[in-house]
Amino acid sequence: MNKTLAGCHSIADLRRVAKRRLPRAVFDYMDGAAENEVTLHRNQADFSRYELLPRYLTNVEEVDLSTRVLGADLEVPFVLAPTGMSRLFHHAGELAVARAAQTAGTLYSLSSMATASIEDVAEVAAGPKMMQLYVWRDRGLLKDFMSRARNSGYTALCLTVDFPTAGQRERDLRNGFTVPPEIRLANVFDTLRRPAWLWNFLVNPRMKLENVSAHGTAAKNLFSVIDYTTSQFDPSLTWEDMAWMVQEWNGPFAVKGLLSVDDAKRAADLGVSAVVISNHGGRQLDHAPSSISVLPEIADALGDRVEIILDGGVRRGTDVLKALSLGATAVMIGRAYLFGLGAGGQAGVARALQLLTAEIKRNMMLVGCTSVTALSKKYIRPYSLGLPAR
Repeated sequence: MNKTLAGCHSIADLRRVAKRRLPRAVFDYMDGAAENEVTLHRNQADFSRYELLPRYLTNVEEVDLSTRVLGADLEVPFVLAPTGMSRLFHHAGELAVARAAQTAGTLYSLSSMATASIEDVAEVAAGPKMMQLYVWRDRGLLKDFMSRARNSGYTALCLTVDFPTAGQRERDLRNGFTVPPEIRLANVFDTLRRPAWLWNFLVNPRMKLENVSAHGTAAKNLFSVIDYTTSQFDPSLTWEDMAWMVQEWNGPFAVKGLLSVDDAKRAADLGVSAVVISNHGGRQLDHAPSSISVLPEIADALGDRVEIILDGGVRRGTDVLKALSLGATAVMIGRAYLFGLGAGGQAGVARALQLLTAEIKRNMMLVGCTSVTALSKKYIRPYSLGLPAR
């Protein structure tokens, strides 16, 4: 590990390094959210609405962080979220993240908008993997993705449902952000200040949406592929579509993007394995509730019917403890590892996962609980003085 990464002692430190190393438009694409970014900020701030209740005089010499999620035995209670176009942040992209996930003993989720293929990720990482999908108008594309994922050893499928249309991400609009990034007069000075990123951008093969590009009806040019993919997002998605996918996959199945009790109960009725409570990192509907704020009511309503995964705002080990104490089976992290990817490629992702794992273990000892599966409401309560809404 290089000195820069060794000097990072939190996810926030990795974020600062990534901000220095990436062109502004690229970093803002990773870091930003929709409109006023209210939901983005609440995702993190609302963890502070809860406090942990330690139980002392407990033997915490041995702490077990292992759990089981979507049929996979994991060494840690977090999984890696699907994030699109990871090669924007480092030339090794999804391959670097998948390798780091395997080393950490956790599940990696590959985005359908990835810049590495389903098969290439499977080749470099033998650990548990989940394929993420949207519902496209071309059901042949869906079947192709599911078949390829199954043949490549992916054990779970994740359907993202909170994307009937793209949210307005105004940082990207102000920066004139494009995919792939274009070096123009307006951003040339900013880009030249990041020589390592620029060098790798120029000397490595041109970025592609590998899985969509492989489909026979998609054009090979990235701009055309993105246009094609955008046109394929189906705003007419219904529960019947999801029920078809659950049956078609016939294995561990997660639905990502739910925020209400009614939706979570309906998903459970249709046979999903896990509900991922998520607002897409605040990148879709601004002023949607934070994920942690709706977790208790969804957990109470679902009980043990399905696994519950919390996605959104997780930056600290204490965030993980709070989510598990409120009823989550595990949490999902996205930006937390992308900051590591932008800061230092695979080594940076590994550093992010190491930091989070160490924080979880240390705070498990401090709270007096020896197994993440034993965390419960007895270890947590709402912050009694309250916090101002953001």
